[in-house]
Amino acid sequence: MARLPLTHLLPSGGDRIARGREMARTAADGATDVLHPLITIVRGLRTMAASGRRRWTGMPKERRGPALFLTAACLLLLALVPYGPLLTLITVMGVAGWKGRDRPPVPTGPDEAEVRRLQSLYEALVPHFAVAEDPSPLFTHGGAWSTAFADHAFDSGGRLTRLQVTYPPYFPDGEPAERARIEQLLHAKSGRGREYLFDWDEEGNRLLMTVLPPLPTDIAAQRFVTAPGESVLGFTDDGAVPRTVPVTTGTGHRDAPPVVWRTGPRSTEPHLLVVGRPGSGATGLLRSLALQALPYGDILVVDGSGTGEFAALAGRRGVLAVECGLAGALAGLEWAARETERRLIDANRARQSGHPDPEDTRRPLWILCDRPGVFGHLAAAAGRTDPQDLLQVPLRHGRAARVTVVVAEHLDALDTLSQDVTAHTRARVVLGPATPAQVEAVLGVPPHTTPTPDVPPGRGYARLGTAPVLRLQVPATPDPYDEATGEAHRRAVLDLLPPRQDTRQAYERVPGQEPERAAGQVPAPVTAEG
Repeated sequence: MARLPLTHLLPSGGDRIARGREMARTAADGATDVLHPLITIVRGLRTMAASGRRRWTGMPKERRGPALFLTAACLLLLALVPYGPLLTLITVMGVAGWKGRDRPPVPTGPDEAEVRRLQSLYEALVPHFAVAEDPSPLFTHGGAWSTAFADHAFDSGGRLTRLQVTYPPYFPDGEPAERARIEQLLHAKSGRGREYLFDWDEEGNRLLMTVLPPLPTDIAAQRFVTAPGESVLGFTDDGAVPRTVPVTTGTGHRDAPPVVWRTGPRSTEPHLLVVGRPGSGATGLLRSLALQALPYGDILVVDGSGTGEFAALAGRRGVLAVECGLAGALAGLEWAARETERRLIDANRARQSGHPDPEDTRRPLWILCDRPGVFGHLAAAAGRTDPQDLLQVPLRHGRAARVTVVVAEHLDALDTLSQDVTAHTRARVVLGPATPAQVEAVLGVPPHTTPTPDVPPGRGYARLGTAPVLRLQVPATPDPYDEATGEAHRRAVLDLLPPRQDTRQAYERVPGQEPERAAGQVPAPVTAEG
């Protein structure tokens, strides 16, 4: 019997094996199509069982007994209802089929445009994070961005909103100049016109860049829930301060995180300096502080701008004077200095006698000075005393006498402020557009975010003493007599103003003084001078 060659047998066996595989594949596909509803229901039952298990484990132990009783009662009721078990089975199968249905895969990861943006940003960081001596560099030209960017997020327009950068350990992240270079580069490459927060983790060699949302501007002047001696400068980011206060906006009520400034004998920063460009909202902040201080104390306003921004306060209860001229400003500040000395003397005598402080020394006195540098020029031209020199006693001894001084000046006129003003106003606020260098010159440290060139009025930064720098949005407190003020804001300010009183009565109610003595010490006119 002749044997068939091996080359003749192999093709025949290979064909049979291929046909067998094809038949098995076809049978499997057919079985999958036939059993697809059952597979879907089983998948949905597994999902429902896992969800029920999570709910059971997350339920408190004291609620498990009533839950079991309620479930058993429902099952018993369904068993007694006609066709109840059948309807229950149909319902469960329908829900399981819906839970186990095939869902389209959700695309994950960046798209092509986002990948190009990340790669471009990676290449821009190579000269700053790479050195020739590194045997395994993290940043190299042509390298993969995924090795350095651990986390990233984009908005609907394809712009970065979050980026976590891992940098080499030898990068000098403790030097402000080196960190500023990286922050400036990321700011420029990620898109200008937004405010970025840079969080440096020096221990883990990571930098987290996030885009901060704009602070809300819908909070107007109102009565804030604060204790006596506390004033709300404005509002900041969520989580930046461990406190919230209820506020009323045009759309309803909500809780907002405030920047609270404390004054009085227990305050570490009893005086405030507000700096800003024209139209930045510095006068509005002084007006807001005046409205918050009037229910608990008296105020003396010295307006160097001469525009009548504080005319609505003139003649109100608690407003001792609103001075817009050099003579009135000198008289008012001279009286404030003597009043501070009188409070100190009376309080000291009472304590030496073993008595509490007199009642007339406990009522807070606020001195609000808007642009005192203008009066300095006028006083120099007239050969008179600079009004800022009269602030020396209230600034140095106002904390013990419950006298608070608030000074507002333009950003380009900081050189007109006296040494006493700059030395004793350790609570600082910068409003309006400003460069990081200008913010650092006022607050003592650079801002923790990148300032934007266009900001609404009242937007800026605040730092109370040595505390961290906080973003700030001052509540809208415009001049109610300004024709450009909206009716809602006008009404909000007018509702907070105390009632008017007679000018002579306003002088006579100076705390701790007789009417004749007060009339001789308080400056003559209460109304604003032209």
